[in-house]
Amino acid sequence: MPAEKITSLQNPRVKQLVRLRDRRPRDEAGVFLIEGYRELRRALDKGIRPAELYVAPDWFLGANEPALIAEAEAAGAQVFELTKDAFAKVAYRERPDGLLAVAPQWKKSLADLENIVGRGRRTPPSTSAESPNPARPAAVPFLLVVEAIEKPGNLGTILRSADAAGCHAVIVCDPVTDLFNPNVVRASTGVLFSVPVVVEESAAVRTWLRAQGIRAVATTPAAQALYTGTDLRGPLALVMGSEQYGLSDFWLRESDAQVRIPMAGQADSLNVAMAAIITLFEAVRQRSPG
Repeated sequence: MPAEKITSLQNPRVKQLVRLRDRRPRDEAGVFLIEGYRELRRALDKGIRPAELYVAPDWFLGANEPALIAEAEAAGAQVFELTKDAFAKVAYRERPDGLLAVAPQWKKSLADLENIVGRGRRTPPSTSAESPNPARPAAVPFLLVVEAIEKPGNLGTILRSADAAGCHAVIVCDPVTDLFNPNVVRASTGVLFSVPVVVEESAAVRTWLRAQGIRAVATTPAAQALYTGTDLRGPLALVMGSEQYGLSDFWLRESDAQVRIPMAGQADSLNVAMAAIITLFEAVRQRSPG
């Protein structure tokens, strides 16, 4: 049951939720926002325990919300009910669905990924029909590294694409945008909660990849080799650059190989999220059994 019904737009909790749209208040409080039924459902499924849940029954889109609210409450969330107007003020979606949670941030390190890549070096690819995801050799490390991504929507889409391609993890180097930006959560459709994401400096990531025996393949319009003509099997980290500048000289210099997507028109590059999708699924094609 809701602990309190909030009707005033000047309520301190309403003001705090509005502040949490910005990075500094989020980082200071160590929390972030999860808005939407699908996102909250995926967060709970992955063991995320919201500290607070704000609900507005007037915005509910279906009949499944009460069960989800009860589950969040059982996981420890303090539930507050908002009027329609109050929820409209705190929501960042154009079409709210009446669910907004506050959850603790987390941080993963490169060391947290070593169990994954360690198994990959010791275990050959599975071609069994019983493999849980036959679209990829689940035991061989398959990572996506992105550098200095600027737009939260792009980062969220990249996470969603990495999940669809079966990547074991995404490593965000030298980030410009915040991993816990509400638009990252939204664009990822909650995949942020299921794909391991590490934020780290480029130099540390390159050193770690070498130590793990994982080849770094950089994507750049200046490459001679096409992405379709390069071997993307085996332990692999695809490396994508920022929207404005592409990959830094560091990654271009330190990569094991460089590839490009052919461009037939006047544009010399693609949106980074689209380029990631194209390159990831070429790797999936090459890595698929048969």
